[in-house]
Parts: sequence; structure tokens; C-alpha cells
Amino acid sequence: MLFNKYTTPAYATRFLILFIDLFLATVSYILATFLRFNFEWRSSISSLSASLVAVLIARLICFRWFKTYAVIVRFAGSTDLKRVFYAIFSGTVFFLLFIVIFRPNRANFPSLWEYHGFIFSFSIIIIDFFLALCFISAFRIMMPYLFRLLFYEKKVRTNVLIFGAGQLGALMSKVIKEDSNSKFDIAAIIDDNPDVHLKSLNGIPVYSPVSIKNIIKKYNVEKAIIAIQKISLKRKNEFVDICLENGIQVMQVPLNTALIDHHGFDENQIKPIKIEDLLNRPSITLGEEIIRKELHDKRVLITGGAGSIGSELVRLISGYSPEQLIIVDQSESPLVNLSLEIEEEYNFDKIEGIIADVSDMTRMEAIFSTYHPHIVFHAAAYKHVPIMEKIPREAISVNVKGTKQIADLSNKYSVDKFIMVSTDKAVNPTNVMGASKRIAEMYIQSLDQISKTQYITTRFGNVLGSNGSVVPRFRKQIEQGGPVTVTHKDITRYFMTIPEASQLVLEAGAMGNGGEIYLFDMGEPVKIYDLAEKIVKLSGYKPNEDIEIKITGLRPGEKLIEELLTHNENSIPTHHPKITKAKNQEFDFSTVSRQVSTLIKAINKEDDMHLVTLMKAIIPEYISNNSKFSVLDK
Repeated sequence: MLFNKYTTPAYATRFLILFIDLFLATVSYILATFLRFNFEWRSSISSLSASLVAVLIARLICFRWFKTYAVIVRFAGSTDLKRVFYAIFSGTVFFLLFIVIFRPNRANFPSLWEYHGFIFSFSIIIIDFFLALCFISAFRIMMPYLFRLLFYEKKVRTNVLIFGAGQLGALMSKVIKEDSNSKFDIAAIIDDNPDVHLKSLNGIPVYSPVSIKNIIKKYNVEKAIIAIQKISLKRKNEFVDICLENGIQVMQVPLNTALIDHHGFDENQIKPIKIEDLLNRPSITLGEEIIRKELHDKRVLITGGAGSIGSELVRLISGYSPEQLIIVDQSESPLVNLSLEIEEEYNFDKIEGIIADVSDMTRMEAIFSTYHPHIVFHAAAYKHVPIMEKIPREAISVNVKGTKQIADLSNKYSVDKFIMVSTDKAVNPTNVMGASKRIAEMYIQSLDQISKTQYITTRFGNVLGSNGSVVPRFRKQIEQGGPVTVTHKDITRYFMTIPEASQLVLEAGAMGNGGEIYLFDMGEPVKIYDLAEKIVKLSGYKPNEDIEIKITGLRPGEKLIEELLTHNENSIPTHHPKITKAKNQEFDFSTVSRQVSTLIKAINKEDDMHLVTLMKAIIPEYISNNSKFSVLDK
């Protein structure tokens, strides 16, 4: 075992470094001696040899004491240079003390003196100190470069461009340059700061973004990496667009300050940029204290809790220490997986997953009578427009009947607040799904007028990454080689991310007093065709060359542009910059309740035309688009 230790590559490397250090110490002492005598040597070689042996023994002891040879060659840096300095300085101090203490005629200090074949001189030791420090330090600085020269794998690397010459860019460029197994070769760095232009960072030239096209051509750049901790969404999109125009794939590093502060960065953390990164907005500032007061030690029931928005609400709410979380959903596996995630990753075990259908009154009554929730988040809904257009009874059963039953039970069991997740498709609806959600909105608004429970509606557009989002579908189509299908070249939608939508639902729920419809700032509308093109480019392909983008025509019930307000509504601001409130019309509960009950009873007749006729009677602004139900509007 002991023999094996001394035959390892690591030990061999240490021995080699120690040998080179002693060799450089030898050269420095001999050179110092000749410099002292102006290269006119008068003493015997044996005297120099004896002195050199004494010096090397002292150097060896100091090198061993400070372990200057225990260095990872490719990562040699300032810490290793410090150890070299301490070792050489200690050896020099030892010789100076030796000269002062043992020199026979101290009156002639610091003249040369010889003792039993040894030559010692104060000036030689001082010269030797500076030479040894320079030689061995230079060797340490050169070690990473020598290592890369000798041991780098001779493999093809991708030329990359780094955007950002700040702390993150400096760290990333250093790690990539020192990694012998790196897939990348950094060609250049660009930065918006004019003070760093035409300078270098870790030996890499820094340019202005104005030169990016020329840089891409000059260095044959294939990928670009965003390495800026704080970058505006607009600037990020500008950079991505110019890269995509030049056929360059864009990547980014995680914006995690812990990685930067502790230098815990490695190349594997560089990931291709996603469309969500280009549509996401700055983080939301929540009224943490208000929300905590609202949810702490409360029993919270979430319908549709295993869905996109519902599951994120569960994650967020678990952080506010509720008394209990009751998750209701029809999907067994997602419900089980979410429950385990909350227990294991969020360290919250007061969670109850229940498989149930919100349109099943018996099951819902049992849940409310058992748990007596204080707050209800109603996110359960059918939301796919084309499917609901084919089967109106299912949209009415879940979106209208299900909502009515959860709302009625909230009133019966004295729930404090009922927050419903609605959609922009409920505004001036052109399809069954949107109409069913609008009827649900009207019912809970009218119920709020006669109930002690506070009924609140949150209304927003498409959610990136949700089960109904176009983004996962586009990605799957691209993986299959295309085509990517878009219904119309001018179709436009609003987008927000799941975390952003869920956070705003919590904020709106906390600020609401009942009867409100809260609207979320959805940012700028996005053309779906442009979105498809960008996703194709981000995937490394050329639209309509590598991957076809095919126009399929509007689906039944689909409209070109979604809205957030009906013709009878206006919006008014709230204290939160991303939330406004619809100044909406009031509805008489008895009238709405009667209409909704009639609609629900008609479900069993299996007459789609009759069902939609009843829906249109409740919502006069409901005009079908590209649908078989358009005949009812004539």
C-alpha cells in the first residue's frame, strides 16, 4: 500500500514540481554568485558546490514545510504564489541569521567570507532571494499554460462569444480557459461598457457590441453565452435577436450569486437559453406580511391543485406555514408526485391530497364538511378551446357547475375567501370554454353580494409552460423534425410564466375584499408566428428551411386577439403595479342563479345547440367565431 502511494500520478507530479523548484533554486544561487563577482570567479568550484548544497538543503526544508509542491497544476494561482514567497523568504532569513551569528569578523559585514570550504555573502543571499522568487513564481504562473499545452486533448472545440466582461464573465472565461476538457474556445468578449473596449480579460480581447457581426465572422463564432448578472429583458432580447439573425445559438449561465461568490461555477451549468427567459419579466415584489397574515395557520383548499397554476400555488402557500393544505384534483399521478415533492423538498407535511371531481357535489360536500377550509383557491377548469367547442356539456359541467358548487359550499361552510382563477378568454367570448368561464365569473360576483364569504376573481392570459401552452407543443414538434403548426400568421396572445401568475393570484387574493375581478399586467402581446420562429432558432434550426412553420387555419372558437376587459368594464389601478381591478357591472344574484341552474339542468339533454343558446342568453356579447355555433348569432 505504501509503495502504491508513491507510484500514483499525483505523487509523481508533486515530485516533479519539487525537482523543478530545486533546479531553479540551484540556477538562481549560481547566477547570484556570478553576479556578485561580475562573472569573474576567483574561488574554487568545490567552495561554490559546498555552499550550494547548504542552500539547497535549506530550500528543500522550507519547500517541504510550506508544501509548495502540493499544487493542482492547471489551477495554480495566487495562493500557491504566497506559499512560494513564504518558503523562499524563510530560507533567506535563515541564511542571513547564519551569516550575522557565525561570521568570524563581523566588523567587515557584509563582506564575503569563507569558512571550512563554504562561501557565504550577505549580498549573494539577497540577490539569490530575488532571483529564486522570480524564477519559481514565473514557473507557477506558467504551469497552467504548460499544462494546457501538453495535456489538452486535441479535439475540436466550439468557438464562443461571451457577452459580459463583469464578474460573472471573468469567472466563466477563467474556468473555461483552465478546463482541459472544455467544449468551448473563447474567441472574444463583448460588453456594453465603453471603458473596457479594446482591453483584454484573462487574455481575451473585449469589444463593443457594435462590432458583433464582424466578430462572429472573423472568429467563426458558433455560440454565444450571456454572462451578465443583471441584464434588462429588452437588452437580452436585442442580443439574442442579433445572434439568431447570424445563425448563432445563445446560451446563458445561472444567475446565482452563490455560484459566483464561492466560485462554484462549472461549464456544465451553461444551458441553451429558453423562450421563457426572453418573455419573463423582472421578479415580483409581493406583500409578504399581508400574504403571511392571510395564510398563516389557515386551512387552505386548492382545487385543480395538481395542475400548472394549482401546483405552483401549493408550493408558494406551503412557505407561509398554513395549518393544512388540502389539494383536490382528478389526476392521480400528478397529485401523488406533488404531495411527495412538498413533503420532501419543501419540508411541509401538513398536506392532504384528495382525488375528486369538482362537479361531484357529494364528494365536494364531504371534503368541505371534513376539513372546513378558511380559504379556497379554485383553479380547477377545462381550458382547451377546440375540445370544449366539441363537447360543451363538459365545459359547463366543470367550469360552470363545478365552480357554482365550490362557491356555494364556501358560502355554506363560512369560508373567509374564495379566489377563482379565470382567463382572458372569458372576455367578449368567442368560444364555449371562454363563455363557461365568464358565466362562472358572473355567478361568484353575484354571490358575493349576498354572502359573508369574499369572492374574488383573477383574470390573465396564456401561461408559459402550462399544460395548455403552445410552447411545449412547439418544442415537441421541433424534436420530431416539424412542421411547427400555427393557426394564423397574425394570431396574437399575452404570456406570463407560471411563477409570475401564481404569485399575482396570491397577491390579488390577499388584497381583495370581495366582488373584484383583478387583471394582471401581461406585458406586450406576442405574435404566435414570431414566437414559433424564435423557438425554432433557439433550438439551433432555421425556420422554413430546417423546420417548416405551417399555417393550419383558425380552430373552432379561436380568435386572433385576446382581451382582458369586456365592453362594459374599465380598469382602475391598485397598490400593486402589476395588478389592476376591473370596474365591472353588478349582477342580480337571483337572476344569475336562475339562469345558471337552468343551464346546468340542460346538460343531461345532450343537445349542444340548446346548451350554447342558453349560454348566449346569459352572455349577450358571446359571439361564436369559426364555429358550428355561429349559426346561432344570425
